[in-house]
Amino acid sequence: MGSNEALMKLETRAVAAEKLISLLKLQIQEAKEQHKSGRPSAEIESLKSENQSLKDEIEVWKKKLVQAELANGKKVYSSGEKESPAQRNDAPAKNQTGSAAKSEKPVKGKPAKEKPAKEKKEPKKSDPAPEAPVDIGRLDLRVGHIKSAKKHPDADSLYVEEVDVGEEKCRTVISGLVKFIPEPEMQDRMAVLLCNLKPSKMRGIMSEAMVMCASTPEKVEILCPPAGSKPGDPVLVEGFTRNPDAQLNPKKKVFEACAPDLTVNDKKEACFKGVRWTVNGEPVLSQSLVNVQVK
Repeated sequence: MGSNEALMKLETRAVAAEKLISLLKLQIQEAKEQHKSGRPSAEIESLKSENQSLKDEIEVWKKKLVQAELANGKKVYSSGEKESPAQRNDAPAKNQTGSAAKSEKPVKGKPAKEKPAKEKKEPKKSDPAPEAPVDIGRLDLRVGHIKSAKKHPDADSLYVEEVDVGEEKCRTVISGLVKFIPEPEMQDRMAVLLCNLKPSKMRGIMSEAMVMCASTPEKVEILCPPAGSKPGDPVLVEGFTRNPDAQLNPKKKVFEACAPDLTVNDKKEACFKGVRWTVNGEPVLSQSLVNVQVK
């Protein structure tokens, strides 16, 4: 757009200059005639000088006009050749085509820069689901069948138990119950187990769950699920949705936060915040202890 306006200005100036030359020629002719009639020659010489100056200026502007037209792709004709109307109409189109072609050609000597491929933006990750409240619903409490128990080979106070919790394979569980429960009473009995603790080694053997007990410093009793319970049956607490973590994160201390509210009431019923544990609608009980902690 800017280059076309510049060309029009140059062409206008060139036409004006040519008209001025024609006017000067007429003035010179008149001066010659006046000279014949005796008019002083000084005025004639002045007009000649002015005429030559204008000619030089016109030549400069013509050169600028030619250079501008060449730069914009317009065909330049010699002084004796005239441009036809059709050629004039084609000039803008050619000019546009030439400009487009020029813009497409890379500068000589400089390799065309390849545009780096745009990295695909990964879809925004959805906000993580809000963490469930810290309560007994996050503990995977299930009925388990202690099929066998024997003393730990490297620890006198520990039992190593094989426990069926309703899965394909039994879990190995380590319990510090040797001082409280005789070995014969540990065989073939039902219990309640916490199944989503992070497995941990105890004296070289991996423990994969924890037996839940009513506990005092002097006495410990394994909690008893109701009669008819099967391995894998879940423990429920009314008012707390059961939605256990796949595995409790030790850093978040979910079990530690729940532990103070795990108790046995005066009816020997295991409770969380005073609400009893149930399996198939029946309560989980201690054998004799009341108003104690569950551990």
